[in-house]
Amino acid sequence: MPELPEVEVVRRGLVSWVRGRTITAVEVVDPRSVRRHALGPEDFAGNLEGARVLDVVRRGKFLWLPLADTPAAEPGARAAGGTIQPSVALMAHLGMSGQLLMQDSSVADEKHLKVRLLLSPADGMPEQLRFVDQRIFGGLFLTSLIPTADGAPGGLAETPLPLIAEEAAHIARDPLDPYFSFDEFYRRLRSRKTGLKRALLDQGLVSGIGNIYADEALWKARLHFARPTDTLRRAEAARVLDAAREVMTEALAAGGTSFDSLYVNVNGASGYFDRSLNAYGREGRECKRCAAAGLAGVMRRDQFMNRSSYSCPVCQPRPRNGRW
Repeated sequence: MPELPEVEVVRRGLVSWVRGRTITAVEVVDPRSVRRHALGPEDFAGNLEGARVLDVVRRGKFLWLPLADTPAAEPGARAAGGTIQPSVALMAHLGMSGQLLMQDSSVADEKHLKVRLLLSPADGMPEQLRFVDQRIFGGLFLTSLIPTADGAPGGLAETPLPLIAEEAAHIARDPLDPYFSFDEFYRRLRSRKTGLKRALLDQGLVSGIGNIYADEALWKARLHFARPTDTLRRAEAARVLDAAREVMTEALAAGGTSFDSLYVNVNGASGYFDRSLNAYGREGRECKRCAAAGLAGVMRRDQFMNRSSYSCPVCQPRPRNGRW
């Protein structure tokens, strides 16, 4: 499933193509991909047609497009200074195989095309935004925008507004969010009696970190995934968060991590950060850090929450009182 860097790659790509353009027509090819829109495909299409895309926003792995002038929006809602305050957004849930692709009409439809949005003309820009999803775990739906609890912008965007998609309101800010509070994170982390990786995967504590980048951050921070959170010193918590930021920033520069053709950016290109992984998927191979230091660390894989966790037993020793 795409993690924060992969979704941010998609967000950055979409911004340059769709921001400010109007959705002129909508074709729902497969109603299953709009099943989360409770009023059905016709209402979904009717509310999108004629709407203008104001921005593309991301918090953690959630992605949404605030819309202006939709039939479902309150007309004329503006903040002081004339800034449009949208009340409706198009939510995109990528699931395991969802893709948002910008394509010209001359490009043949993809085999697993589910929804097609036609956009107003713009010089040199493709006129279609296509949602493609092989496994149909993802989807599109319209959602309400509500004020953020802390009054800060809802997520990463070109024009940040203190609004958040209702379905994303329950998740915490992510480490790349400029409004992320380390003090709040550390206070809540220390109050829990759980393992460190389990805490990092808790989207209510810190969002956007999935299985791959949790393993990479823990390896970089030299901490074991079962380290009890209530024993973490402030410097250790800061170290693992800094490692997560560093790893995800590096992944962004590489276009994300792609293990197959299901994750691509808006142009259909795969990321290549998988070539730089230090922990994830390296069971039985030498630990790069230990090898550089002349040590005999070999990466191991442990079962963890119905998935796998990768670590080095030499430079990430398992705590005696570990919690999984």
